[in-house]
Amino acid sequence: MTDRSTLTAGETFSPVAFAQRYVQRVQNLLKNLDINAVAAVIDVFIDARQRGNTIFFVGNGGSAATAEHFANDLTVGAASGGGPLFRAVSLASNMALLTCIANDFGYDCVFERQLSNLMKAGDVVVGISASGNSPNVVKALEYAANNAGIPIAIVGFDGGRMKNIAKHIIHLASPKGDYGPVEDVQLVLDHLITQCLAELDRKTRAPESEPCDPAA
Repeated sequence: MTDRSTLTAGETFSPVAFAQRYVQRVQNLLKNLDINAVAAVIDVFIDARQRGNTIFFVGNGGSAATAEHFANDLTVGAASGGGPLFRAVSLASNMALLTCIANDFGYDCVFERQLSNLMKAGDVVVGISASGNSPNVVKALEYAANNAGIPIAIVGFDGGRMKNIAKHIIHLASPKGDYGPVEDVQLVLDHLITQCLAELDRKTRAPESEPCDPAA
């Protein structure tokens, strides 16, 4: 397990030492990243685009911001080689709808209710969470799993409930409560995946080049 950057008895706080420990925690998560799991998610996204399916992103707090960022990058940047666009939507973005559903049906339902209206068979639902236990994200993945969708979890800590629901998992194993480094690497995954897809898109239109290998 990584250092939680807590002080021992009698230790004087040092911003330099704290920064060094924090960077080490992020580096450890990146070092232990399951590249094969990342490549599997890339394949799912490619298949979804080829079928004309939508990729939905869900998350709370910082993970909601990552969901929006991921949907933005996948829509705009991942087809920069001129190929067909990805259909990517963040369900954490419509504040009027989110607060309406939360008020009328409960916050646990804010993503599930949207999926019940929008999701079609073969669509992908990506749940982003540090704990893997956010009830509304769990419900979203369960809805996808039970209605011919493809649930994906990008989670930290011990993986939580989402790890056991998702068909594909990128698990950033870390101490419980270590939110910052997990959320940092979740955003790295956004950029890694979307830039790999963009590179693949460009090289697919240049037959002499090799396709993108996320393990390279």
